This record gives sequence, structure tokens and C-alpha cells, in this order.
Amino acid sequence: MEKTQVVIVTGLSGSGRSTAIKALEDIGFYCIDNLPIVLLDKVLLLAETHQEVRRVAIGVDIREKLFLGAFEETIAGARAQGHRVDIVFLEASDEVLIRRFSDTRRRHPLLDDGMGLLEAITQERLMLARMKAQATHVVDTTLMNVHQLKGLIQEMFSESPTGVSLNIVSFGYRYGLPREADYVFDCRFLPNPFFVEGLQSKSGVDEEVKTFLRAQSGFREFLERVEQYLLFVLPMHQKEGRPLVTIAFGCTGGRHRSVAAAEEIARMLNEKGFRVRVSHRDVEESL
Repeated sequence: MEKTQVVIVTGLSGSGRSTAIKALEDIGFYCIDNLPIVLLDKVLLLAETHQEVRRVAIGVDIREKLFLGAFEETIAGARAQGHRVDIVFLEASDEVLIRRFSDTRRRHPLLDDGMGLLEAITQERLMLARMKAQATHVVDTTLMNVHQLKGLIQEMFSESPTGVSLNIVSFGYRYGLPREADYVFDCRFLPNPFFVEGLQSKSGVDEEVKTFLRAQSGFREFLERVEQYLLFVLPMHQKEGRPLVTIAFGCTGGRHRSVAAAEEIARMLNEKGFRVRVSHRDVEESL
């Protein structure tokens, strides 16, 4: 009998769990939110007797704290039965979580314990640390809006011809590395278009910048070697059941070299059959 694909969505309150659950529902998952994790075996039994329930998403959060101690054992039991279980842990910075609670006027679930908001967030991080350590995917939503998170989650678990979806992002080192990156490639060895007359105000998506970089020694070979490396490792990600891989390209400001490299690699891998999403985190910061 075909086993069930299970996605456990958990993480910090305010980090986007409801959005992630809705995103999975929209691509055909049977979704149950706030389910005590000890009832997972009942859901899997339901799936075995109903052919249409082959993909299940379960929302688990701190409100089920009485049952969190059984999390590891329950997940291990489901995997031992042959079910594929992915755990998506969502998080965000303290500052962003505080702002989100303020904007929505929602109450943090731990505030009933007599804590202030920051203290409640800190306590929640500690209480969920073991769950985070078990996660197959940790997603930082600090810089995401609801549409970006929805798109990311759907790309992670939509059917892909290659079994792996790619999130390719450009960034500027002066603003820090993307925390979600699985692979980071440094483009700062290339001549910087920022210092070329007429190119400073443009970005790596503009053809003039791409033309300049294509004329530079090493640019094409760099891309070809990156592509060869990724074509070697990505099937291994598929074998390990990791449906999304984030690949980051960085340069000083995140406007020219990293953007062009990300665009070129995205095109090359898309032609190889991968589902590719491209974003440029810092392109507007360096104006």
C-alpha cells in the first residue's frame, strides 16, 4: 500500500504557520491545524483507508505543549511504518515577531503564564528547541511577506519533474548572509560593474550589466562549474527527501554581480528541468 506523505508545520507563534498550512491546502494536502501530535497515528490510519488522503499536513504549535514531549517518538513511529515525514519549522527575529503581534493585536499563547511579550517569545524558543533540532526544513520568515512564504512552501512540496525545487537568491555581503541558504557562492572576484560608467544605477537583471560580465574572464567558466557541481549534488538531495534547496550568490552590495549570476544559473537549471524561483534580496538596498 502506498504510504502517506506527511508535513508537520510548526515553529514560533507569529512566524507564519497558518499561512504555510493554507499554502499546502491549496496544492492538495489534507490539512489539520492544532492537532495533538499523539493523534498522528489516527490520521495515518484514516489515510490508509481513504485513497484520496495521500498527502497530509499537520499544524503543531506551543498550545499543544502538554503533548510536545511525545513529538520525537511519534515522528519516529510514523517513519518506521514507512511514511515520509517532513518537519517545517518556521521562525523569525524577535523584533519582527513583536511587530507582527502588535500589528495584528493577537495575544501570544504564553502570555497567560504572566510573561511579557519578549519573555514569552524567548520561552517559546526554548520550549520548541528540540522540535527545531528535528526539523528537515528551517524557514526564517523575517524578511518574507505572506505571499513570499506561500510561494516558498508550495515550491517545497509541489510535484517537481526532478523531485527538487530550487530557491535561488542574490544578496550583498554588507547586509549579511541569507540564513536559509544551503549553498553560497561568492561573486566578488569578478570586476564590479558599479565602477563602470553607465552601469552603476542598473542591476544584474539589465542586459547591459549581463553583457559586461559575460565579457569578463572567468564569468562563464564560473557559472559552468557551479552548474556542474549542483547537477552532481542535487540528485543526492532528492534521494534524501529534501524537496527544496536554497542557492545563494553574493557580491558586495547585492546589486550587480550576484544578481546576474543568480539569473544566469536560474536559466541554466530551468533548462535542465528544475523548478526554479529567483529573488534578489538586496538589489534595492544599494541604490
